[in-house]
Amino acid sequence: MFRALAKASPALGPLAAGWAPTMASHQLHVGPPEALLKPLSVPSRLLLGPGPSNLAPRVREASGLPLLGHMHKETFQVMDEIKQGIQYAFQTRNPLTLAVSGSGHYALETALFNLLEPGDSFLVGANGIWGLRAADIGKRIGARVYPMTKEPGGHYTLQEVEEGLAQHKPVLLFLTHGESSTGVLQPLDGYGELCHRFQCLLLVDAVASLGGAPIHMDQQGIDVLYSGSQKVLNSPPGTSLISFSSRAERKVCARRTKPFSFSMDVRLLANLWACDRKPRMYHHTTPVVGLYSLRESLALLAEQGLESSWQRHREASAYLHSRLQGLGLQLFVRDPAMTGETWSATSWTTSASRSRAGWGPLWGRCCGSACWAATPAGRMWTAWPRP
Repeated sequence: MFRALAKASPALGPLAAGWAPTMASHQLHVGPPEALLKPLSVPSRLLLGPGPSNLAPRVREASGLPLLGHMHKETFQVMDEIKQGIQYAFQTRNPLTLAVSGSGHYALETALFNLLEPGDSFLVGANGIWGLRAADIGKRIGARVYPMTKEPGGHYTLQEVEEGLAQHKPVLLFLTHGESSTGVLQPLDGYGELCHRFQCLLLVDAVASLGGAPIHMDQQGIDVLYSGSQKVLNSPPGTSLISFSSRAERKVCARRTKPFSFSMDVRLLANLWACDRKPRMYHHTTPVVGLYSLRESLALLAEQGLESSWQRHREASAYLHSRLQGLGLQLFVRDPAMTGETWSATSWTTSASRSRAGWGPLWGRCCGSACWAATPAGRMWTAWPRP
């Protein structure tokens, strides 16, 4: 082969003629890592933060199912079932509903990269880490970002939002439904209708709240809703859920410029997830095993029922709060109606479990009551005093 190459290309003759058909032309200078020559060791931990959470056996076992190709029809069937599960969890009939190959941050960026263009006015509820992240991403896109800044623990009233809409005339409002960095549960009734009166879309982060607190995407007029797999849904991290209303879809289709990210271009993702009634085309390699687990977690939610899941987390949250207050601790969010039902912010101690969590000023002052922690055994463990 090399002689033929040298004969066909005189310029490569000396190089090709002297080429030795060996496995490598250079000596290895990096040896096998010693750590990788040992068995993998992972400790058993009880996860009582707002997520990730300990996996249900059925979800964990799904990751051991046979691997299929990302373009196999059986994989597409799993994706179709995931889409139906998301529509149920979100309480929406939006055709443009799918899972993103990445954590909740990827879903947030998918929303913003598709909805915002440079120069657009973007109003952000910045009462915790996630609003600050949304504002940061908006600035990177080149949007004119207007944060409605509040101290940790605060929420937004309809009047405050209306004032912001009237002043800044944004194309998009961001609110966090479950602000896991502070323990606040933001009310949503009326905010979608208010936004639409001002020709504004409503984007809601439900990463920490979906499945644990009521949310009705269609009835509440939410235009884009996203969540993560590893919170109440009790699936491994690595996938996220998102849905676009018809209003949001029209905004995407009317863009003057292409989205900044090819990977997160929702019009391309829509085709991969059969949301556009066109033959599926390759876009990227989906995390097939992660989709198995996500499908099973959505199946468990469907079997349990949303209302039962909400009630279970409501009871666990009330029990946890009463126990914490019985220990002499104060809840960071004083209004019970604004307190998250899957996580709580207070002072806390920890032992061999992950019950201490939080972000920013509340680091170490949060504990979770989602998934396993929302069972009788889990909430007893979370609220029991330990040295």
